[in-house]
Parts: sequence; C-alpha cells; structure tokens
Amino acid sequence: MSSRITIKDVAKEAGVSIATVSNVMNGTGRVSIRTVRKVEDVIERLQFYPSKAARNLKDKSSHLIAVVVPYLKEARLRDNPFYWKLMIGIEEGAKHKSFQVMLMDVNDEESFAFVQERHLDGLIVVGTFQNAPVIDRILALKKPVVFMDSYISDLSLYQVYLDDEEGGYLGAKHLLELGHRSIGVMCGLLIEGGVYHARWKGFQKAIREAGLSMDNQHIFDIHTSAEKGRRLAHQIAEEHPDITAMFSFSDIGALGLIRGFHEKGIRVPDDMSVMGFDDMYYMEYMNPALTTIRQNVHEKGRAAVEMLMELIDDSATSARQIVLPVELIVRESTDICKHTAQS
Repeated sequence: MSSRITIKDVAKEAGVSIATVSNVMNGTGRVSIRTVRKVEDVIERLQFYPSKAARNLKDKSSHLIAVVVPYLKEARLRDNPFYWKLMIGIEEGAKHKSFQVMLMDVNDEESFAFVQERHLDGLIVVGTFQNAPVIDRILALKKPVVFMDSYISDLSLYQVYLDDEEGGYLGAKHLLELGHRSIGVMCGLLIEGGVYHARWKGFQKAIREAGLSMDNQHIFDIHTSAEKGRRLAHQIAEEHPDITAMFSFSDIGALGLIRGFHEKGIRVPDDMSVMGFDDMYYMEYMNPALTTIRQNVHEKGRAAVEMLMELIDDSATSARQIVLPVELIVRESTDICKHTAQS
C-alpha cells in the first residue's frame, strides 16, 4: 500500500496543499503546530514514505557513504570481528543523519568508478598507510574523506586513529614487569606508517627502556588470524623454547596462539603468557580470559562518521586529527615468568 501513496494523497487527506506537506516533512516554511500534527498523523496512517531517489535528485545527495578498506580479503573480513564492530559504530552514526553505508574492498589496480556510479557523498578509508598509491587516487575523487588507522603525515587530511604506539608500549611493559625477557611478537605486516608498525614502535620503546636488546626478541611479521596464530604456536613450541610470552597485535591472533599452545601441551599462562590487542567483546569469556590492550572500536567508528558528516555538510570540524586512547586490561592469560622466578 505504502508504495502507491503519493504526496498528493497526503495533501488531499489532510486538506492542505502539497507545499505544506513538503514543508512539514522537511521542517521548512511556516506551518502551525496544529497543521504539522495533522499532516504527521496522515503520513503515519497512510504509511507514506517519500522516494529517497526523488529526494536525492532534488538535493543532489545520495545519502550514501562507503567504508573503503584497501586490500581487504574475504577471509580477513570473515575471521576478524574488528571490522564488524567498526561497521556497527559507523552505521549507527550514519543512521542518525539518514545515511546508508556500503563496505568496499579496493586494491592498487581496481577502479573507483563505484564512487561516481553510486553518487557517494563521502568515504571513510580504513587501514591504508603513508605513501600508499591508493591515497592519491582517493584524493583525486574530490569527495569528503576521513582516513582511519592510516597514519598519513599530511596534516591537512582528516584522520581518526588510535594511540597505537602507546598500546604497543603498555603491552610490552606489562610483560616485562612480569619478568619476561624473551618475548615473541605476532605483529602483522610491518609497513611503515601502518597500524602494526606504530604498535611495533611502542613495543621497541618498552624493550629499550628495560635495557634489553631487540635481538633477544622474536618477531613474526605474518598476517594476524586465528589459524595463523595456531600454526605459529606450533612453530614456537618446536623451534623457540626460550620464548616465555607472546604479544599478538590483534586479539584474533592471540586466540589462535592459545589454541595452538594447548594442542602442544603448553599451558597458558603457567608455561606461556599470551596477550592481545583490541579487547573484542568475547575475550573475557575465553579460558583463560585474555589480557589485552583495549580500544573502543565502536567509538572509533562513531568519531569517523561524525567527522565525515561535518565535511559533507561543509561545516567546521573540531579537529583534523582525532587520537583515541588505549587501556591495558589484565586478565588470566598473563602471569609472572617462571624462569625469572626460579632464577
């Protein structure tokens, strides 16, 4: 029924002009409170939903934004709930402004034709890095854009990111304070200007402050996933008996590590401490519950979409760079290094 109802039907039923109905719907013009209520009652009773396509043509806006994640693979999206939680925060913020959100994966060769084809109003770009070829292509679109977790040195760009370096520092310092001196790091791909690289810098800082050499640490720069964490745990059990603690730069990698150590008869935290990064909601329900670095992924998504909405509305934003804090969450998966305690 609602698809056959037009603004003319609403105007006729309410006994007002089409212009009055339009003013009520758009909050414009001078309309008495009594008339507003009357028109709104008719709209609700007739279940009149104006055509978004028609409104978009009128105001030249699609009310559609894209979250662009360069190099996002299906397995990475499926295996890491970080992206789903991020999308929830973005979608909730966009919904308040009557915008819809689409998720797109692009690489250096793929076209950005979808931006023009769908008449997108803006973009949130997640997880690119300094000097990535895709950045120039995105800026050439001349669309409002907010970069998230990207660490681009151009301070004229709008960016939202985490204090990742502080997170890496807090994680390493926690393990060091427990007496661990041979720490393995499942760090993802260390690309200059990337999120994992920032966490890596914080880790290095803590190691050096403790007077230790980075040569004594074990760095595993592989993609962070549960299965890769599981396989890495097997490798560590067989090849690196000196490692007493593992720091994964994502919770999903830490989950795999704990599973893999269990399969090899290595107890967490009795024989091996494990910590993660993100504090996904189910980490406290693991056995053992995961020590991790907490970031508010939902807040990160909300902050990015609010900044983008201000750019789309051409209103002044409070800041071009927003840096969100991190917090060390200590649970059961880390413990005092037994090697140190016995020496």
